[in-house]
This record gives sequence, C-alpha cells and structure tokens, in this order.
Amino acid sequence: MLSKKTKYAIKALMVLGRNYGKDPMQIGKIAEEERIPKKFLEQILLEMRNAGILYSKKGAGGGYSLNKAPEDIYLSQVMRLIDGPIALLPCVSLNFYRSCEECVEEHACGIRDTFVEVRNAMLQILNDTSISNLINKEKELNLETGN
Repeated sequence: MLSKKTKYAIKALMVLGRNYGKDPMQIGKIAEEERIPKKFLEQILLEMRNAGILYSKKGAGGGYSLNKAPEDIYLSQVMRLIDGPIALLPCVSLNFYRSCEECVEEHACGIRDTFVEVRNAMLQILNDTSISNLINKEKELNLETGN
C-alpha cells in the first residue's frame, strides 16, 4: 500500500510541477492547496531537496521549486526515496534485496517467481509515469467530469 507520506510527496510534486518555471512556492501554500499537515510536509520537502529533486530558496520570495522538469521526475524514484523498496517481498527487490528467512530454495519458489512478475509489471508503470504525466492525467479527468 502507498504510504501517506509518499502520497503527500507526489501531491506536493504535482503542485510544484504545475508551478514549474515560476517563483518558488511557500510550504504553507502547498500544504493548504493539498490539505497536507504543514509540519509533515516540511519533512517530506526537505527529504526531496536533499535528494536533489527540489530546490529551496530562503528569505523573502523563498520557498520550494522543482530542481528538474516535471517530465523528468518518475514515480519509481519518488517512491523509493520516501518509502524504500517498491517490491512486495524483500527477495524480489532490485535495490533493497534480502532473502526470506523461511525460504529454502529461492530459485524454485513459486511465490517469489510470481511476485517477480508483479514487481516487473508495477515497475514498468512507475518507471514510465512522471509527475508531468500525472498532471496531464488530472487535467484529462477534470475535462471528462466537467471541472
């Protein structure tokens, strides 16, 4: 399940993506726009700034902005940064691999084999979906519903 922290990170990135190329946004405005607790958002934005996804400016006119274009920030990158492994089992994780304690023969495990397929399908979508894609999808959905 997607953690609330990751969902908030994605929502904040979408706000900043819609604001891309403009002045930095203050945390309070992002928090208000997306109904995210400000203190929690501060931690998330700092983590993304430290990872190079965001740029921050202090002082008057300060705030946060994307450090790269919204089409260059992918969901897989954000999810790994905030929550760590994307795979549902540690033995199928590409970046956070750990063998399962109860597994005797990993190469012959039907559960593992199935969840490798799940991981691959999920990663295909997450690696191909950028913040820009989400912003565009939201625009399309709003047009469909008349908002």
